[in-house]
Amino acid sequence: MDTLTPAEIARLSPQERLILIGDLWDSLDEAEIPLTPAQAAELEHRLAGADRDRVDSVSWEELKIELQDRLK
Repeated sequence: MDTLTPAEIARLSPQERLILIGDLWDSLDEAEIPLTPAQAAELEHRLAGADRDRVDSVSWEELKIELQDRLK
């Protein structure tokens, strides 16, 4: 593997460094990205909220009909 030195990285443009960061991030498997306890708690909170909100949600078809009715 060809490794970039810090000096070589510094010579990259900001756009090139962002692409490199993205490529590095994308190369990681989900299991290799640990969550902090705070992140795990927030994820659980948001998932629970999504489950609660699903009860009151409407389908895309229902929403389209409602919007069409409002335009009449």
